[in-house]
Formats: sequence, structure tokens, C-alpha cells
Amino acid sequence: MEKQLKMRVRTLPTIKNKESALRMEVKKSKDEAKELEATLEKEIAAYDNMMALWSEFDPSLIKVKDVELTVKKIAGVRVPILANIEFDVPPFSLFSAPKWYVDGISILMKMARTGIEKDFTDMKLNLLEVARKKTTQKVNLFEKVQIPGYQDAIRKIKRFMEDEENLSKSSQKIMRSQQEKRKEAQQ
Repeated sequence: MEKQLKMRVRTLPTIKNKESALRMEVKKSKDEAKELEATLEKEIAAYDNMMALWSEFDPSLIKVKDVELTVKKIAGVRVPILANIEFDVPPFSLFSAPKWYVDGISILMKMARTGIEKDFTDMKLNLLEVARKKTTQKVNLFEKVQIPGYQDAIRKIKRFMEDEENLSKSSQKIMRSQQEKRKEAQQ
């Protein structure tokens, strides 16, 4: 039991450090998500005045072909990281399409990239928050339940053993005194 208590007490700082690291990463991810949200809103607002032109735009001109991702471990939690986004833009006639189509494609690619980055950041944020909550629960379990429980059990066992020792000593004294009385009676 004492061995388990020592193990829990030794692992507690490690778990607290993990919780702290996850807390920082969650904050960073929240800030990053807010920043990407603001950027996306600015990009959309910047092109609101061109809304009439967008009705002429052919949305089938641009498609997301592939989204490459990597996995990174942050404080022991595997999170997806956006590596690259490939867009598919089929050839179109520059003579029959309005002149602004090329700019429209680059604008849409930029907005799509920002939107996908925000989705990945939100996914990363959710994974980190779940891991942080679990780690916080583990810290609380150790600090408030298991360690005090082990300490209480050890205290009870020590008291019991002390009581047993005292009883044993008392019974030995009683037996000695009875033996001494018998010896005196025999003499």
C-alpha cells in the first residue's frame, strides 16, 4: 500500500505538468481559432461589395482536390496538423470568361484555405480540451481521493499494528507476572 502511495505521489507532478502544458496549448488553439475566424470574416467582408459579380462566377471552377495532414503529439495527445491543401482548377477560356475570374479563383482559394485551417484548428482544440479535462480529472482523483485514501489506510494499519504490539506487550507482562506469582507460590 505504501508502495502504491509513493508511486501516486511520484507520478502526480508529471500529470500536473501535462495538465499545465495542455492548458497552454488549449489557450493557444483558442487564440488561433479566434484569429482565423476574424481573418475569414475580414476576407468575406472585403468582397461583399463585389456580390453582384459573384452571381456570374462559376463555382465549379474550383474544387478542393486533397487535404494533406500530419499528426503531431502535443503533451502526449495526437492532433492533426494541416500540411497542405491542393485545389483543382480545370482549364477555362480566358476570352469567354470575365477578366476578374482569375482573381476570383485566387480569392476563393484564399478563403477556402482559411476556412479549412479554422476547421483543423477547431478539431485540434476539441481533442486538446478533452485530453485536458481527462488529465484534470486524473489530477483531482490523485490529489483528492487516492492519495488521501492511501494515507488514511496506512494510518489505520499503523494504529492497528501499534495496538497489536501494545496488546502483545501487555499480555507478555501479564504472563510474566503470573509466572512470577507461581514461582513465589511454589517457593
